[in-house]
Amino acid sequence: MKIIISPAKKMMKEDTIGYSSFPCFLNKSEILAEYLSSISFEELKELLVCNDNIAALNYERYRHLDLLKDLSPAILSYDGIQYKYMAPQVFEKSCFEYIDKNLRIISGFYGILKPFDGITPYRLEMQAKLKTNFCKNLYDFWGSDIYNELTRDDDLIINLASSEYSKTVTKYADNKTKIITCVFGEDTDGIIKEKGVYVKMARGETVRFMAENNIERPEDIKNFDRLGFKYSPIHSDDHKYVFLRS
Repeated sequence: MKIIISPAKKMMKEDTIGYSSFPCFLNKSEILAEYLSSISFEELKELLVCNDNIAALNYERYRHLDLLKDLSPAILSYDGIQYKYMAPQVFEKSCFEYIDKNLRIISGFYGILKPFDGITPYRLEMQAKLKTNFCKNLYDFWGSDIYNELTRDDDLIINLASSEYSKTVTKYADNKTKIITCVFGEDTDGIIKEKGVYVKMARGETVRFMAENNIERPEDIKNFDRLGFKYSPIHSDDHKYVFLRS
């Protein structure tokens, strides 16, 4: 079983715990790094769809990027809502062992990351309009690589990623691989509505719940009951687990 999650835009360096491996597609990240370091400030700002301060930060990052130095483990390098609620900084050893085995982060820059892969701060969303002489966009650049790596030894995927990232996997799925997508929403007059902040919170809490309880069977995910969410059997099926917040 593999659990997939999205990265976060905001990043930090964490040096209290060391990394143990390099990303498996580092050679492809080097191609992206070389291109991103070659474009102008204005071109990077347009690509990242951000303000001047964020563009300046990442312009300097890409100009001096070294993919082999000053690295920190991926799971401790992202600082979004999902990661705050997952709170891996306070995981016990058994939880770290669980996520190392089961959790994977989908990344526009690195492709796919294990929790203890060493990475450096970057900014590149999967939906960025990166049109170059070597790709039409990042979905074209990564192709089926992420899916193939993810399913090399597994045929069950628990999808806790946003659609921007999960479609790098779902697009290539065949009948040999089962994908279960977890949905977190509220029932409003019979319509399930997802609210961004609560979804991110719930995804992080779900990873923590699975790690703390050493979840190995997908049906045990249905016991998730944090942040006011409860599994809704009438809205769910074999490929979609729906959790509703009262």
